Amino acid sequence: MQVKERVQKLHELMKQNGIDAYIIPSGDAHQSEYVAPHWDSRKWITGFTGSAGTAVITLENGNGLWTDGRYFIQAEKQLEGSTIDLYKMGQPLVPTIVEWLKKNLKDGATIGFDGKVVSKSFYDNLDKALCSKEIKYNLEHDLINKIWEDRPEIPMNDFYSLDVKFAGKSRAQKLKEVREHMKAESTTHFVLSSLDDIAWLFNIRGTDVPCNPVIISYAVISMDEAILFVDSKKVTNTIKAELEKDGISIKEYNQLDKYLNALNSKNVVTYDPLKTNMWIINSLDADVKKSEEQNYTTKLKAVKNDVELKNMRESHITDGIAMVKFLHWLDTNLGKEKITEISASDKLAQFRSEGENFKGLSFGTIAGYKEHAAMMHYSSTPETDVELQKEGMFLVDSGGQYLGGTTDITRTMVLGNLTPEEKRDFTLVLKGVINLSMAKFLYGCTGTNLDVLARGPLWQYGIDYKCGTGHGVGFFLNVHEGPHGIRNNYVSSVLEEGMNVTNEPGVYKQGRHGIRIENILVVRKDEETESGQFMNFETITFCPIDLDGVVVEMLTTEERAWLNNYHKEVYEKLSPSLNEEQRAWLKYETRAI
Repeated sequence: MQVKERVQKLHELMKQNGIDAYIIPSGDAHQSEYVAPHWDSRKWITGFTGSAGTAVITLENGNGLWTDGRYFIQAEKQLEGSTIDLYKMGQPLVPTIVEWLKKNLKDGATIGFDGKVVSKSFYDNLDKALCSKEIKYNLEHDLINKIWEDRPEIPMNDFYSLDVKFAGKSRAQKLKEVREHMKAESTTHFVLSSLDDIAWLFNIRGTDVPCNPVIISYAVISMDEAILFVDSKKVTNTIKAELEKDGISIKEYNQLDKYLNALNSKNVVTYDPLKTNMWIINSLDADVKKSEEQNYTTKLKAVKNDVELKNMRESHITDGIAMVKFLHWLDTNLGKEKITEISASDKLAQFRSEGENFKGLSFGTIAGYKEHAAMMHYSSTPETDVELQKEGMFLVDSGGQYLGGTTDITRTMVLGNLTPEEKRDFTLVLKGVINLSMAKFLYGCTGTNLDVLARGPLWQYGIDYKCGTGHGVGFFLNVHEGPHGIRNNYVSSVLEEGMNVTNEPGVYKQGRHGIRIENILVVRKDEETESGQFMNFETITFCPIDLDGVVVEMLTTEERAWLNNYHKEVYEKLSPSLNEEQRAWLKYETRAI
């Protein structure tokens, strides 16, 4: 069934249910960024395969897809001939979804969506903006489910405990911290929907979402009970006994609404409006007192404890060894055998799989050759796969899941001669990486305060990138983790000691080339003076940066020193685990300049 036919079938159901506009977001019932195939509704209806975007299908006003700068090039290609228009979020004169609906819908129109996949926050913003039009809402129907005939089922995979030797804190310790916060806020019940928060709080991991070791579930914490709502088919006797020993009971996944409906006016229920769907909200009686705040667990898990930090550093060494073996293999075999974007990705996955405590990839590998790398989140397919040649650049953004942490690294490899423009752009990206890595900043700064350090060298040449500079990374959890980040739009979360964040400026020139270099940084304390506590970053990603792309003369003395010291540390940490040939290769790749 083609996209046009799918949209037509959706139109028929919309007419039957009196719906004028139907909204299909990317998220699942837990507002996840990456979802199990069951919730790929937006992908299925539009044909756009990026991880972020929202589709709006209307009966009379056309259809649209809203996505961010990471996916503009990809979305343009995938939406061709689909009857769905692309709206580039954040660009001048491009309306938001709410603005577009306000302009195009008639007064009294009905907007529909599946209440399980739309957050309270999105609904509130929509309702507030459209209140003057007397819009009606239909939250009852998952219309996609009625036309998606071979839709995958919700995953039913077993899950397991993450040992405290990796997690650093027991379930009991984490629950104690949450309850102390609840007591301070006079909350009786904390409803938790986000899968990474649940996995972190209960020290459990699973395989329900590709590349994200989470379990499809909900949780409710009160002062005297902690409940995990999960399908009983997924619960082994072992994990049930372990959870019950720590005071965690198990109820069926589909019983959450009944549990919430039984609460009364004596209860105060706290939830995160960005992470809680409207089905949950509508399950609460009107008399129940409601309190909205960012999930407290999100703040707790963002600051890694000492045990987590130790394990993360070890996992990044393991990952760096796999990366060096891959880069050596690529350099040694290019031109001797056929290597494509996909076969290179597969080879890297093989090297990673040999590492200690490896549990899978942390996201689908982004491997783009030449102009493909200009698409920030390009994903090679058999139709787009190309063979690598001894020319141009090859960008690989990849990561692994280990019991001791999650990795995310990008390297852009020089495969042959580069143009002066390509070498200049490569060097500008490197200067951005170094500037941010060397940052010393006063405590209280957010990522917004520091973003210009990475963009500054690029801005001097009139170049920018349409995405953030860095995101938090989970501990053997989601590769994208909040609440902090480094980006030029406002971030409210202060960078705290123990937080980790990526450092990944880039250059993306459509039809020509894409360049990105990415390391993970950990926030740590620097000196304390009469001006206050200063902070800096520790780089924990170790892998050579291709010196063949660097215009040495463009680097300052301080930048050269940073790069030489970094490469010295890369060699010292990784070389003991390599064979003689790989070690000699790494020695050359980390040579001082």
